[in-house]
Amino acid sequence: MAGWPRQVGGIMLEYLDYEEGRALRLTPNRSLSWKGNIIFFGLIAVVTLMVAVGWSLAGAWMILPFAGLELAVVAYGLYYTSRQCYRQEVLVLTPDTVRLEKGINQKDSEWTLPRHWVRVIMEMPRHGFAVPRLMLAYHDTRVPVARFLNPEDLEAFVDFLENAGIRVERHHPEGVWWL
Repeated sequence: MAGWPRQVGGIMLEYLDYEEGRALRLTPNRSLSWKGNIIFFGLIAVVTLMVAVGWSLAGAWMILPFAGLELAVVAYGLYYTSRQCYRQEVLVLTPDTVRLEKGINQKDSEWTLPRHWVRVIMEMPRHGFAVPRLMLAYHDTRVPVARFLNPEDLEAFVDFLENAGIRVERHHPEGVWWL
C-alpha cells in the first residue's frame, strides 16, 4: 500500500493497512463534536428558558411546558444526528472477496461477496443537486454503500473501486434525455 494517500477529502475516506488486500473506511462528515453539541444545546437552552421565564413572569405561564418540549425535541435531534455521524463502513478488498462492514461504534452488519462477480451500481440523480447512490450488487443482493459521502469523496471512492478492478455501472434515470 505504499504510495496510497492516507486520507482523501478530510476524514470521510481513510485508507487502512490490511495485510490481505486493500481496505477503506468511510465515515460521515462530523462537523461538530459531542462537546460542541453540548455547548450549542446549552446556549439554546439558556436563551429559550430566559424568554420562557420572562413571559411566564408576565403572566403567560403556558409558555413553560412548550419551551420544555422544544428543548426536548432539540436535544433528541442533536443526539440522533451526533450518533449517526459516528457510523462507519469498512470496505475490504481481498483477491477473492469484497467485504462490507457497517455499524455505529461497532460492527452491526457484514456482507461478504465474491470479488469477481460483484459490481457497483451507481444510480445517477435526476438533477445536479443530489448525490448519486451506490450499491454493491451480486445476483439479487444489493447493499447500499457510502450514502453519507459528499460528491467529491464519492467520486474518489468510485475511482478507488474502479482502480481495484471492481466494475461500476452508471444508471441514468429514465425519461431524462439530456444526460
